[in-house]
Amino acid sequence: MSIILSIETSTPICSVAIHKDAKLMANADLFLEKSHSNSLSPLIEQLLQHCDLKMSDLNAIAVSSGPGSYTGLRIGLSTAKGLCYALDIPLISISSLDSMTEQVINFHHDPSAFYIPMLDARRMEVFYKISDVNLSDIEQMSNLIIEEDSFNKYKEKKIYLFGNGAKKAWDVLTQQSENFILVNHVDPSAKYFGAIAFSKYNKEQFEDLAYFEPNYGKEFYSPKSKKKSFLDLNR
Repeated sequence: MSIILSIETSTPICSVAIHKDAKLMANADLFLEKSHSNSLSPLIEQLLQHCDLKMSDLNAIAVSSGPGSYTGLRIGLSTAKGLCYALDIPLISISSLDSMTEQVINFHHDPSAFYIPMLDARRMEVFYKISDVNLSDIEQMSNLIIEEDSFNKYKEKKIYLFGNGAKKAWDVLTQQSENFILVNHVDPSAKYFGAIAFSKYNKEQFEDLAYFEPNYGKEFYSPKSKKKSFLDLNR
């Protein structure tokens, strides 16, 4: 038996869930901007109480590996690592894009289709990957500026587009093929970590607590402040 706590913080949604042998026991999604640092720990405590569990009952922690918000992913990972160290249990990483695909496959199970989750990366750029119905990679995670001929080689197949970057892509891609299908209201959620995390737990596919880092999708960029420092003013 395995009881796994899942944490998803790659978007503004702060999401936690508890699964027992891949079956959902409870989950909570908080749709509140910049809430991760203040809300994540209380959500975890409330969920454990709701399930009548203690921290010591957990067998592993699953956490989003990205892509997504730099700050959100850092908060989720630091919380997950802290729990793993304290409880001496393994860390499991789950792609935000894979969890979204798992969600869509539950409702649109099509062996002949491809699935493309998309997270908005501003303007016409998205983070994406392409999977089949078995979650096998057709294209690994990358970032892409959407153009009319994007995914042109797949246009004869039925393709599901979903995520907060999918609508702008769908508006462009449907000009080349009607086989692109938009699925609305699909966000990364810890609720859909269960099957993936359980499989990785059984295969002992764990992350190194000391060295594991999320895949942000892009190198983090921090703009230089335009304010003059004391040294600048005295040069």
